[in-house]
Amino acid sequence: MMKNVAVLVGSLRAASINRRFAEALAKLAEGRLAFRFVEIGDLPIYNDDLWAEPPAAVTRLRQDIAAADAVLLVTPEYNRSYAPALSNAIHWATRPWGQNAWAGKPAAITGTTPGATGTAAGQNALRHLASSVGLDLMIFPEVYWTWKDTHFDGSTLTDAESAKFLSGWIDAFSGFIDRHTKVAA
Repeated sequence: MMKNVAVLVGSLRAASINRRFAEALAKLAEGRLAFRFVEIGDLPIYNDDLWAEPPAAVTRLRQDIAAADAVLLVTPEYNRSYAPALSNAIHWATRPWGQNAWAGKPAAITGTTPGATGTAAGQNALRHLASSVGLDLMIFPEVYWTWKDTHFDGSTLTDAESAKFLSGWIDAFSGFIDRHTKVAA
């Protein structure tokens, strides 16, 4: 059975290369993993006072995470760290106390930037937060993607060598999810 992956993209801008990258990964994953994009741009800034009447966006986020077999966090790199939108979403889904939606979910982190290190620092920083909230992270292989417009047509990857590499990463993520599922059963 194909596994459902909740995909959270940290860049909220309309022309986000990280969104295009995640959509390209979704196309490459077809038939192996079903990527479900989770909206995080409408989440209010985390405020514990809002739990008295949780915003609909928070309830939806928690339901989307609960329904997923795994999670993919796609982050741009902002000032050698990860996107604040991802941090906000992660904090919302850890609450209320004792109801952490992330706990035990298999997960992977990736992202892209035009820079030579391809979000390596941002992903490293995000790994600390993701593991501290209970996500079971795939550590290897890693993808620190340097964005090149010439390799994409919209959100379709057109470079065969890149597609082969990323397809191998998707296979590894799919296998990681399968192993996690068997261990949890």
